[in-house]
Amino acid sequence: MSQSVSIDTALRVPAPDVEALNQGRTILIIAGIFINPDRQFALYPADTSSNPLPNEQYYRPNFLPTVHQSLAELGSEKVRIKSWAKCELCQIVNEAERFDLLSQLTVWTEEALHASLAKRGHFFLTYLRVYQLSQPLEVAVNSSPRFLPLSPTLTLSENNPILTNEAFEQRYRQILNREPPLYPELEALQMAISQLAITDSGAKQLDEQIQQFIGWKTQKITKPLPDWISTINELGTAETGGKYEKGTAFENIVRQSLAFLGFEVDTDAKGGAGGMDLYCHKPYPMVGECKAGKSLPDSTAEQLYRIGMRHLGRESYTTAVKLIIGPGKPTSYLEKSAQQSIISIMNPMTLQNLVELQAKYPGSVNLFELKDYLTAGQIDGEIDKYIEKVKQDIQLRSKIVEAVKLCQEQTKQDAVKVDVIYGACLTLNMPQENLSGILIELSSPLTGYLGRKIDDNGNYLFYFLRELEIN
Repeated sequence: MSQSVSIDTALRVPAPDVEALNQGRTILIIAGIFINPDRQFALYPADTSSNPLPNEQYYRPNFLPTVHQSLAELGSEKVRIKSWAKCELCQIVNEAERFDLLSQLTVWTEEALHASLAKRGHFFLTYLRVYQLSQPLEVAVNSSPRFLPLSPTLTLSENNPILTNEAFEQRYRQILNREPPLYPELEALQMAISQLAITDSGAKQLDEQIQQFIGWKTQKITKPLPDWISTINELGTAETGGKYEKGTAFENIVRQSLAFLGFEVDTDAKGGAGGMDLYCHKPYPMVGECKAGKSLPDSTAEQLYRIGMRHLGRESYTTAVKLIIGPGKPTSYLEKSAQQSIISIMNPMTLQNLVELQAKYPGSVNLFELKDYLTAGQIDGEIDKYIEKVKQDIQLRSKIVEAVKLCQEQTKQDAVKVDVIYGACLTLNMPQENLSGILIELSSPLTGYLGRKIDDNGNYLFYFLRELEIN
């Protein structure tokens, strides 16, 4: 349970620096006065007139779009305060020490750091733990150069930190020890797409994923599933009564589902009289028939064969995976036909379960592994086994991430060797098979749950980055 915090002052900070703090891009500000550690205050976004250089020289080039946007949001009469902070450390800087690395770890240019030092002969590098306000606070514009009073006093909690404890500690040590950025290429990529993310939902999702990976943003633990997923089974079992529209709606959502799983769906296969309901080119050819309603007709297998042969030819149809998606248990005649022709029969609810798995854990459904479960006849039980296997694999990886975190806490090391993690897995009664391979997987840039580096002997060392949440 977090404690209540009372705040009656705000600190004027240039708006771009506040935005960098709010995004988790940095944990630092340059202060003109010493700020006592543990002091708490709101962050009042101000103009950049106090900076010793023009914005184009003071901020790094890839941060300038954010600079312009944050300044454009400043009001002439009211200012929106979005966050508050607690001072963790305040260091006086009176000589140029590793300004090159400090610039790489912040949004300021190396030239800006030198100019700030030259302005007074020193400045205070202030480390802040930043928290988001539950609701933005509007206050009147105030020209006070440093701290300004807030009335009434704010009563807040520490429930909404910008960074997790682990992410903050990592950034804190990194800056304190002047260690180079871990992912400069990803930071450059994030900067490049940040403006596109304002209007493009796909870019926004990628932007958030990159920021989560490099530690700028806390991962959202709960993420609602897209609404359409919950309608897959509903559309599949709805009685069509011969109505074309309802059958077409089911065909459309099946194609959408398969595309979501990673299949390359042929857009020309749209069902209709004499047409294929669905056809997938990659990662392997798959032809299918969709049957909405309460049951599967005996003739479904023959219909799939006739239409598939007509559109694909004998050789392509024979080698393709064949799938019927429809409700209920197939009749004995249909089951026999499916066994003879190697046709998989799947219930709409099973497809929905697969899509939900992919939505909760993007990339978890391996279509080549899934192919082994697309056997002849009713395959719902087989798909259930595959889903359970994937969930167990995810749970194992989540435990390995926790084991790495535990090893770091116990050894007080920034990164730990594989044999130390192996010992922790033994203690926790976890499987150790292919541990090295899983650690490499979890520390790849595409997953980002762990980080890795190489010691002087060429051995991998691993360290915790973020939780692998089990939904």
